[in-house]
Amino acid sequence: MIVVDTTVLVYAVGSEHAYRDPSRSLMEAIGSGAIRATTSVEVIQEFAHVRACRRGRADARRLATAYADLFGPLATTTERHLRTGLDWWDRHKAIGAFDAVLAAVAQDLGATALISSDRAFARLTEVTHVLPDESGIAALLA
Repeated sequence: MIVVDTTVLVYAVGSEHAYRDPSRSLMEAIGSGAIRATTSVEVIQEFAHVRACRRGRADARRLATAYADLFGPLATTTERHLRTGLDWWDRHKAIGAFDAVLAAVAQDLGATALISSDRAFARLTEVTHVLPDESGIAALLA
């Protein structure tokens, strides 16, 4: 089981970028059942917000709903995750609070990796961070 961050969702449906094709390959592998993955309600909510700012609400809603279907059942964020994440956020100044809480969810799920373009995740020893670049996604698909 892997946990996917907002950045990967954005790249998978975005314009030309080095992470776009690997992110799309990951989504295809998840859709085919080759890789087990989830994300949180909060990640999909953040994706919808980011996408709506660029492409409008109708497009954002359509894609966010498709992602909810792809990743369902979605991971539940609890008070325990919040408290753990806030502890990590306080200790690791490079990571944001949102990302620290997502990392706590990933750890609790026993995720083998947390996929994100945000390199701040790499500062956490509690989860394995994988970039959504060609080599990172290829390693997951191997």
